[in-house]
Amino acid sequence: MNTKIYECMKEVFETNTPFSNFLGVKVLLDDAQNPYLRLDMQSHCIGNYMQSILHGGVISSLLDIMGAIVAVEGVISRMADEPKENIMKKFEKLGTIDMRVDYLRPGRGTFFIATGEAMRTGNKVSVVRTKLKNNENTLIAAGTGTYMVG
Repeated sequence: MNTKIYECMKEVFETNTPFSNFLGVKVLLDDAQNPYLRLDMQSHCIGNYMQSILHGGVISSLLDIMGAIVAVEGVISRMADEPKENIMKKFEKLGTIDMRVDYLRPGRGTFFIATGEAMRTGNKVSVVRTKLKNNENTLIAAGTGTYMVG
């Protein structure tokens, strides 16, 4: 992934989005330069305090944020040579149309990693699959989302 595009993603999804910032979401790149999210377990993310597990709303939010990243990546990846301002304008049209989450296991862990892949990206709409795993690589939840990208 182009450094300029990665920096735009970090700016939008990690720094400038208040809810992501509140949660403590970090936008990172893996060895193959694919974006992923990391969230360290924090007290304000707990849903069931008796079990100290991640809140379902936090789980779905992580999958939604990851889905948005993957959806917009398909559009902005073609803009690597354009000025940053043009790339940032593409984020204005980004929005979640629909999302389904399958909660597979309780959200136990010290940190969580969200990944995703595009199933199809068109000029207006992108369909994405996402996964959330914990620090032991246990699959916690999976999602499918449809995003407006243009």
